Amino acid sequence: MPRTSSPTAPADAGFAYSQDQFRQLVEDALKLAKKVGATDAVAEVSEGAGLSVSTRLGEIENVERNRDKSIGVTVYVGQRRGNASTSDFSREALERTVRAAYDIARYTAEDPAAGLPDEQDLATPKEAARDLDLFHPWAVTAEEAAELARRCEQAALSTDRRITNSEGAGVSAQQSHFYSGNSRGFRGGYASSRHSISVAPIAGRGNDMQRDAWYSSMRDAADLASPEAVGRYAAERALSRLKSRKIATCEVPVLFESTLAAGLFGAYVQATSGGALYRRATFLLDSLGQQVFPDHIDIVEDPHIPKAKGSAPFDDEGVRTQARTVVDAGVTQGYFLSSYSARKLGMRTTGHAGGSQNLTFTSRLTQPGDDLEAMLRKLGRGLFVIELIGQGVNYVTGDYSRGAAGFWVENGRIAYPVQEITIAGNLRQMFKDIVAVGADAYTMGTKTIGSVLVERMKVAGH
Repeated sequence: MPRTSSPTAPADAGFAYSQDQFRQLVEDALKLAKKVGATDAVAEVSEGAGLSVSTRLGEIENVERNRDKSIGVTVYVGQRRGNASTSDFSREALERTVRAAYDIARYTAEDPAAGLPDEQDLATPKEAARDLDLFHPWAVTAEEAAELARRCEQAALSTDRRITNSEGAGVSAQQSHFYSGNSRGFRGGYASSRHSISVAPIAGRGNDMQRDAWYSSMRDAADLASPEAVGRYAAERALSRLKSRKIATCEVPVLFESTLAAGLFGAYVQATSGGALYRRATFLLDSLGQQVFPDHIDIVEDPHIPKAKGSAPFDDEGVRTQARTVVDAGVTQGYFLSSYSARKLGMRTTGHAGGSQNLTFTSRLTQPGDDLEAMLRKLGRGLFVIELIGQGVNYVTGDYSRGAAGFWVENGRIAYPVQEITIAGNLRQMFKDIVAVGADAYTMGTKTIGSVLVERMKVAGH
């Protein structure tokens, strides 16, 4: 379930249960856990609801309504841990679930790192109740959603006669809320929403066909881009890729579009996360205090930005979240740790059970005028990548190899589109070879970053 939103869900928000009902279920579960002999316990109740509609060539293809609910209980018997869950909120089911978690814990091997977070790391009632303005329910009907999807797709199809087909358009409205508590005094919960509109047009005919897609996703439907803007931009992206060529194998600078640069950024987060670190399965082992990026690169994290997708007053364990500098002048200042991974490493939790929160990647060299055109000029001659294919990233060694498509750039200007190529390098060296970050910042999920220029990579063509 999402872990981002406002502290309470109004009674008319479209949920079947109130937060007061959730609170009572959590209290009941914790009492039952203590009664059966648990030394510690945590319980969480959640509910989600939503609507998804897709259309293709003006016709409705799919209308899906989802509603789900769950209560999960984790029981500790010393340093033995057991977990069980149910979608039945009756007293009998809750008792069975607590008993099942307890029985699992009794027969599980002891784990010295197992246990709830230390009390001093848990969010206080005031911290847990922080309102981050992340709950904006969208009372859109299936008919209204279908019309928005049709408008989006029609805008794409109308952009140019060379837009000949479509994989369809979609509109989604989702909301959820949860409440959790543990035997060390933490209590907290909130509601969240996330809405989107997307389209995937196809350009060209015969052997020269190209597909691209675009979307807009926000907590508040009022902040979504217009269906027409999404459709036109998706069409323009597909059109720009017509008459793609293959290129000869070479070693050149590579500019990653901001949407793809977020993936490079994500690789850094993965490599400095607790699970990879304590398993020693990362190319950035023992990187704390080490120079990982050039000295012009900074990464900051702020979990308390209103309406942002990565905002949360506390993490999945109830640990308080806080703003911090992750990388300063290229040097790693902190990892991404849960209580468990922190104990495995002999460190303290950073409040990242559940992942990173609103990260921003910047360069001290970036100027306000460093838009995409300026970044292409900095690239000079090389490859501008707008699509990556496959999952060729080895987080143990840092080796990086991905299928790619984009544009060949000569004299700082796009010359022609290219496809059927592979770009390769090693993330450790790629990070050090970042020479510029654009001012064309874009937020993908929890990460905000501009286009990124890497000084040199291998490009395999024909």
